[in-house]
Amino acid sequence: MNLKNLFILATCAAAVASCKNDAKKSGKSDVTGWAYNSKEQGGYQVSREKEQHTGPGLVFVQGGTFMMGATEEDVMSDWNNVPARKTVNSFYIDRTEVANIHYREYLYWINNVFDADEYRAVRDGALPDTLVWRSELAYNEPLVEYYFRHPAYNYYPVVGVTWKQAYDFCLWRSDRVNELALVQKGFINKTTLKNIQGQGSESFNSKSYLMGLTTPTPGNSVRSKKNPLKNPNGTPRTTVTFEDGIMLPNYRLPTEAEWEYAALGLVGQNPSPSRKEGKRGEELITNKQVFSWSQNVNGLRDTRRGAWQGTFLANFKRGNGDNMGVAGGLNDRAVYTAPVTSFYPNAFGLYNMSGNVNEWVADVYRPMNSVDNDDVSPYRGNYYQNDFKNKDGEFEKDSLGRVKRVYATDAESITRRNYQKANVINYLDGDSLLLGVKYGYGLTTLISDKSRVIKGGSWNDRAYWLSPGTRRYMEEDQASSTVGFRCAMDRVGSPEGNGRKTGIDYPTRRQNTRKR
Repeated sequence: MNLKNLFILATCAAAVASCKNDAKKSGKSDVTGWAYNSKEQGGYQVSREKEQHTGPGLVFVQGGTFMMGATEEDVMSDWNNVPARKTVNSFYIDRTEVANIHYREYLYWINNVFDADEYRAVRDGALPDTLVWRSELAYNEPLVEYYFRHPAYNYYPVVGVTWKQAYDFCLWRSDRVNELALVQKGFINKTTLKNIQGQGSESFNSKSYLMGLTTPTPGNSVRSKKNPLKNPNGTPRTTVTFEDGIMLPNYRLPTEAEWEYAALGLVGQNPSPSRKEGKRGEELITNKQVFSWSQNVNGLRDTRRGAWQGTFLANFKRGNGDNMGVAGGLNDRAVYTAPVTSFYPNAFGLYNMSGNVNEWVADVYRPMNSVDNDDVSPYRGNYYQNDFKNKDGEFEKDSLGRVKRVYATDAESITRRNYQKANVINYLDGDSLLLGVKYGYGLTTLISDKSRVIKGGSWNDRAYWLSPGTRRYMEEDQASSTVGFRCAMDRVGSPEGNGRKTGIDYPTRRQNTRKR
């Protein structure tokens, strides 16, 4: 065989191998046999399977089962945190509380994008209430004036924020993270991040973009042949869909169950957690845990030399009049709040899940939530909404650039199997089981449908409230100098984390195809 023929043979072999690799890369349907991403066979686009990347500021929390509720004697006689076994799906949560500098970034964006007169209420409505620091019998005016704005407090937790404001912050954060991801991938022109002044309703919103209601200027690379996204005819695609795996799920407030599970950090008690694919750790919780930093039943966490023995592991009030100890020996070194990365993180790497500030969670407060809620991903607060369609059957944006939504009606829910009412905030909350008696929420009780759970304890609370199982509430339109928040995000894909499979794979057995 001469060199020319040898070269031709090698070329053909390479081409065949390339075709095989392309076929494996593109794949084909198991139900029709049609090739994916092929303009010759319909052009159905399927992205390569990929893992969810971790959004800015977040920590992955592997889910599991835990005993939700009080884990020690209920000295306060609350009777609203009865222990109950629950399971939490894997999710992401902020490593720290949202700090002043982060919230000021939010206000900066709001003031620039919604600078017109008609948005005055939007700008004012986002401002935190600095007057929460005032007290009739204390001199706190310096905190009123300086706490939120002075750079000395940049990384101290933001307070004076209502539940509604915290909810809106999460929405804003989702859009900014996804917008930047699309800019970095070249699907949105990078100049849009610079020219935000006066965008108003034309500002980027994740859902509006996915539904085609927002059309930002495409980036330079979308027309390139290197663009991995293709239209059915094989030409480069200029817009991204959620199926492409580039955009992240929305940031949101954590549910009470998620927050409590993350605060306990029970993964730190597992003697042999799974570290690599194919191996599982022990299904074991060794002790009932009282505080978020605990690694044993006594709540101690120290080095081999005992260097941390006896030190404060959270920012809280030791007793009446003692918020930080004695000069020359301050115990927690913080009279009010402390920087968000102060004190020792728990086993998930989360800071200040006990102490510093209480934190808003998503749930509507009811005394017996732990008894009433589902076993998996428990949450109370559902009031289902649908995307609004006008008389022409088209979706619309509101004045803030978000997709208009309307509450689902009981009429359209009545035939469903999984729910029959749209507003299920009060569904089976325990009251109607007692001889048909119901609370008059907000009328005859201090609890209303606006009551939201706060967790974690604060700089001005005793140690009891630092236990993740304890719970209190505040109206969603109120704020406090002892309440802040952190954000969470859904986890898609494997509950064990990236690089891990869902379920357990066993060797496949060959079928006996021998003819008889």
